Amino acid sequence: MILRDRDSGKSVDERDSDAPEQMDDSTTKLKVLFVCDANRLRSPTAQAIFSERPHLEVKSAGLAKQATVLLTIELLEWADLIFVMEKRQRNIIQSRFKEVYRRKRIICLYIPDDFEFMDPELISLLEERVTPYLGKQPVL
Repeated sequence: MILRDRDSGKSVDERDSDAPEQMDDSTTKLKVLFVCDANRLRSPTAQAIFSERPHLEVKSAGLAKQATVLLTIELLEWADLIFVMEKRQRNIIQSRFKEVYRRKRIICLYIPDDFEFMDPELISLLEERVTPYLGKQPVL
């Protein structure tokens, strides 16, 4: 994917060095959704660490009724790429949202519910397992 500057039409790599250090709103960001059970520990951690990447727009949700943010069809439709923490969660999405499941790429990270929010080991696992799916980051 080639990112273009809205005003000049040049690729991000071709912009002058004194150009702003941030992407403008014409740049399409990859929309990433992280899903776990309660949306309290794993998926909010993923949202926090990957939201810092300028080429991503990140949200998180949970499948349990008491989830902080409950997974909806609208969130699934919004996402370009969906990560679940456990295979069981992918199966729940398949059963609750059959039509969306067929059209979306859902990747299981195989990360058990053994971590606290922003646990360094969880962050390391997320970075290791998610980053390969995110493509090359633009150089600004």
